[in-house]
Amino acid sequence: MLVNSSQHAAGHRAQLLLQTLSENDTHCVQFSYFLYSRDGHSPGALRAYVRVNGGPLGSPVWNTSGSHGPQWHQVELAVSTFWPNEYQVLIEATVSRERRGYIAIDDIMLLTYPCYKAPHFSRLGDEEVNAGQNATFQCVASGRASEAEKFLLERHSGDVTSTALVKHLSHRRFVASLQVDSVQCNNQDLYRCVTQSSRGSGVSNFAELIVKVPPSPIAPPQLLRAGSTYLIIQLNTNSILGDGPIIRKEIEYRASQSPWSEVHGVNMVTYKLWHLDPDTEYHISVLLTRPGEGGTGPPGPPLVSRTKCAEPTRALRSLTASEIQSRQLTLQWETLAYNLTRCHTYSVSLCYRYATAGGGGGHNTTVRECLAVEHNASRFTLRDLPAYHSIQVRLALANPEGKKEGREVTFQTEEDIPGGITPESLTFTPLEDMIFLKWEEPVEPNGLITQYEISYQSIESSDPGINVPGPRRTVLKLRNETYHMFSNLHPGTTYLISVRARTTKGFGQTALTEITTNISAPMFDYGDMLSPLSETESTITVLLRPALGRGAPVSTYQVVVEEESGRKVKRELGVQDCYPLPMSHGEAQARGTSNYYTAELLPSSLPEASPFTVGDNHTYNGYWNIPLDPRKSYLVYFQAMSNFRGESRINCIRIARKAACKDHRRALEVSQHSEEMGLILGVCAGGLVVLILLLGAIIIIIRKGKPVNINNTPITYRQEKSHMGSMERSFTDQSTLQEDERVALSAARMAHTCSMHGEQSSSVNESSSLLGGSPRRQCGRKGSPYHTGQLHPAVRVADLLQHINQMKTAEGYGFKQEYESFFDGWDCTKKKDKTKGRNDTLMGYKVKLHPLLGDPNSDYINANYIDVSFSSPHHPPNPHPITNLPLGIWPDAMSVW
Repeated sequence: MLVNSSQHAAGHRAQLLLQTLSENDTHCVQFSYFLYSRDGHSPGALRAYVRVNGGPLGSPVWNTSGSHGPQWHQVELAVSTFWPNEYQVLIEATVSRERRGYIAIDDIMLLTYPCYKAPHFSRLGDEEVNAGQNATFQCVASGRASEAEKFLLERHSGDVTSTALVKHLSHRRFVASLQVDSVQCNNQDLYRCVTQSSRGSGVSNFAELIVKVPPSPIAPPQLLRAGSTYLIIQLNTNSILGDGPIIRKEIEYRASQSPWSEVHGVNMVTYKLWHLDPDTEYHISVLLTRPGEGGTGPPGPPLVSRTKCAEPTRALRSLTASEIQSRQLTLQWETLAYNLTRCHTYSVSLCYRYATAGGGGGHNTTVRECLAVEHNASRFTLRDLPAYHSIQVRLALANPEGKKEGREVTFQTEEDIPGGITPESLTFTPLEDMIFLKWEEPVEPNGLITQYEISYQSIESSDPGINVPGPRRTVLKLRNETYHMFSNLHPGTTYLISVRARTTKGFGQTALTEITTNISAPMFDYGDMLSPLSETESTITVLLRPALGRGAPVSTYQVVVEEESGRKVKRELGVQDCYPLPMSHGEAQARGTSNYYTAELLPSSLPEASPFTVGDNHTYNGYWNIPLDPRKSYLVYFQAMSNFRGESRINCIRIARKAACKDHRRALEVSQHSEEMGLILGVCAGGLVVLILLLGAIIIIIRKGKPVNINNTPITYRQEKSHMGSMERSFTDQSTLQEDERVALSAARMAHTCSMHGEQSSSVNESSSLLGGSPRRQCGRKGSPYHTGQLHPAVRVADLLQHINQMKTAEGYGFKQEYESFFDGWDCTKKKDKTKGRNDTLMGYKVKLHPLLGDPNSDYINANYIDVSFSSPHHPPNPHPITNLPLGIWPDAMSVW
């Protein structure tokens, strides 16, 4: 590479960068240079730089200038930069002011062996030095060092220190000592050793100059204990300024007014300074030292402390009370003097104690407290003391050296109004109409409790029938009675209760609490409960009356149906168990339970007494009111439930009983308040026989045209009873007989019963109702919306289709219901007294007959007026006509369906 200086301006530079190198083994960089001008002027300067790890160029490790003749000169660079560090050699030519001659380099080679002319440095280690001290780098090199060899210490930033002391260890090994004077923290940097000669240059690796700051404590030492002639301190050297490690700790102390100071070495965390003057102030500091010359740092912050004085000669005397109140004591004692304290720095403490009852009636606790008395004072007032307590008071005189305590003197404070009863001590048990309250004596009675005052008042109630707020009532209790039973209260009502104690000074603070009585179960008013309103095979209509909430309004009603088993019914009115577990009919069947909810009603849907039909096949609030099974007996319960603040109360009452329709004890009983009549299944068979005889007599009369004396065919009561039994058995065995046929037979038998038996044929009562006794109704009759109690006219066959269409538009009204409505209009109340003679006229009835498998094509059966009379041996026949007796024979309803 050649630079002709005459063709460039002064100061122009040309640089040649070698590839990046890494010394994995010893090697040498070698090149030749040419620097010549014919007239002897310098063509410029030639320099070599070694950049490490891409850092700054720094100072040139080799340079030359001037004219060196028309020949080439060889140069060696021994670079000791070890792996993994890498370096790059840069050769730079700079044109001089003369601008004459040539600058050239050639034959650049990387040799795999050590340089011959330039020495190789061994690895240069880091140097650590304390701030303010001189740092020395020991540069060890191998090779030949000429007399003209220059040794330099180059800083990473480019500064060069040339002061060196060379010591030869052998003919091919020497040490160059390079020093940095009075280093500070800003001198901390990377440094390397460089040798320079005309033949080449040796360069070491970079080593770090580490500058350490001597340590000094941040905080002053802590005083652990002080005596009259000693001080025990803790060094408190956990936090320091500067660098460690700490190899030595020292204590430097001096008196505040003294010019001298002493230093003691310390080998523990705590230290005791001996032989000090009493009542004297001292400044104590800690010195810390780290390794190396100049490693001792400046003293830390001082601890200023004073030694104690001599012990007082005796305790204070003449402690008396000049004024005693319920909450404070005014005390006085003898005047202080220096001959008593034996020190100008002293203190007087007034310590007192008293016992207080523990919370909740536990063990007594002792309150202790000491108060500092003002300097030179001989009078003090203790405040905020408990009333009616024994206060033990003691005086203590203390100085830095010791303490003297006087004897304890006891004083008694006066009584005061008692403290409040703690709300935690109020325990209560609420019932429906009573509250049991118990409390504890105030923690601070402040005297002798004479009595307790308890006041209570109703402030809130969920029952709208209760007026709130109610009157306030007050009760006085003796001092040993810490309980009270409040009675005659309202259920579900919140009462504000206050309790306070009294002493001779007056009443204390009031403890307030709010207690709510439990709600009661709703109450039913079924004292005048009527019998069920109506009853069919699968339904029974009852009257539901709203319940009266006690303490809380009724939240819901349930109608509960329970299948009655053959066993004796144990449930009585008002005392039976209720049914809190909601269970539908399906759930009851799945669980095998005999009771289920058939309806659930909201209070808004029952503002007043309303009829309800059990088994109407509707759904009430999710519960299916399933039709009742005619073959089973049922008990119907009405249940009310009140819910209030998570508390539930329930009451139920049995309002009806529905017997099974296959019961052999079916009888007819006449209600005193209703014109309806029941049928007795056993009498139906006898009535059928009478009806057949009556029809036969009518046919004979029609044919012969003369009246028939029924007395000619007498029927005794015994015969009638036998016929009734036989017919009843036949009807029981005949399973295919339709219900309509039984109704027709019953109608005929009922006519005979009313005329023949009178009052002796009393109806058989069955306890189907628990509330007043309801009359039994014929089980075979279904309810219809046309129960008017009147007879319906017969329907002609020609008008049958139109009649069927009319019935379809009605709500379930069919032939069978039409037939059975006949019984609602039947009147058996017009009975004759058998004792009045046989010649009394027989009352006439308007009879409508049901079909008995007759001719379905028959339209009407016409009949004339018939004179029917009964005769006896003592009275001649006295015919009495029965008027208006059309016998309408209708088609069989079942065959029509």
